[in-house]
Amino acid sequence: MDTEIPLKERRHRTGRRMVRLVLTAAGVAVVVAVALNLARPSVRLAGLQSGVADVGTIETTVTSSGRVSPGLEEIINSPIAARILKVYKKVGDMVEAGEPILQLDLTNVQTQYEQMVDEKRMKELQLEQARINAESSLREKEMHLKVKEMTVNRLAMELRNEQHLDSIGSGTGDNVRRARYAWETARLELEQMRQALTDARAISRADLRLKELDLEVFSRKVAEAERTLTDARILAPRRAILTQIISEIGRQVSAGSQVAVVSELDHYKVDCEIADNYADRVAAGSRVAIKIGKQVIDGVISDLSPVSRNGVISFTVQPSDDSHPALRSGVRADVYVKTNVIDDAVRIPNGPYYAAGPGRYALFVVTPDGTSMEQRAVTLGQSNYEFVEVLSGIEPGERVIITDMTPYKTNKKLNVK
Repeated sequence: MDTEIPLKERRHRTGRRMVRLVLTAAGVAVVVAVALNLARPSVRLAGLQSGVADVGTIETTVTSSGRVSPGLEEIINSPIAARILKVYKKVGDMVEAGEPILQLDLTNVQTQYEQMVDEKRMKELQLEQARINAESSLREKEMHLKVKEMTVNRLAMELRNEQHLDSIGSGTGDNVRRARYAWETARLELEQMRQALTDARAISRADLRLKELDLEVFSRKVAEAERTLTDARILAPRRAILTQIISEIGRQVSAGSQVAVVSELDHYKVDCEIADNYADRVAAGSRVAIKIGKQVIDGVISDLSPVSRNGVISFTVQPSDDSHPALRSGVRADVYVKTNVIDDAVRIPNGPYYAAGPGRYALFVVTPDGTSMEQRAVTLGQSNYEFVEVLSGIEPGERVIITDMTPYKTNKKLNVK
């Protein structure tokens, strides 16, 4: 016959079964958790770039590309069409001001210049001859005028004598009329000669001035020919480095074609380009940061093209230290044009993750215990070459992975080795 189990005993047995079930469930949960943890990818934190979010100031920038070029570069063009006879220097040589770089065949130019010099001398002699002839002719007219003045004075005296004789009854009216006619005729001739002398002087001055102008114009042509002849000797315009030269002896070069380039490599500038949709944020005088490798050099926009070509605007940056060791001709540089200042911004270091500008990003944030990192939706704002503004998703003090984590974009959480 079955014996009824006491209530106390039944409760005790039920409690033990519940404990076993709880322990079993806990064990299973632990095993599952361990299994999931072991299955979760792990990354080595030391192999990643990370940064701690803080609060500070961000000078926002727009990014452009640039290339370092010599601060002063001068192109030497051939002023004439000629053949290269000699090359005295090679690329990389230091040249002094006035030092020959190459020699052109100047035979034809020299002959033309000498002919022009002879023609100029002939024009000078013609001008001198015209001046002597004019002076001689004017002196002759002035002498005739003086003689005519004496004649007029004599006839005036004779008229007064005849008038006196007529007044005392010793003369006649006919004599007075003849004397008056002769005097008036001579006086009119004198006025005519005076006017002719004035006209002759004016004509002489105009003729001489015309010849002088002709000589001046031709003298300028001779001076230009002399400068062309001097320039055709292809001398270094200043102390600099020869960075380009046509070195083929016998090569024919045309007038105005480039034959050499000299550059001052002690000072540099940066030639930049930026998309024209940033035109309203770039202006002459704007401060910039020039980044070459890990070196950052301050600078100022010194020249800005007013015209957009193929969707880009060109401008030139003058570095504050234009002889900085990082500046080398032809080196590429990232140029950040400073546009605004944001105070008390939550910020994280800039990195490869920030490629699309302001917007939403998925970034990994290291957990406080440092054992894992979790993917988090983050809203980012403006930036510069150092920092990116955090609008939401990250609090100051949290460590953020700034390496490109695209291979792990499907993982919500990663273990830290």
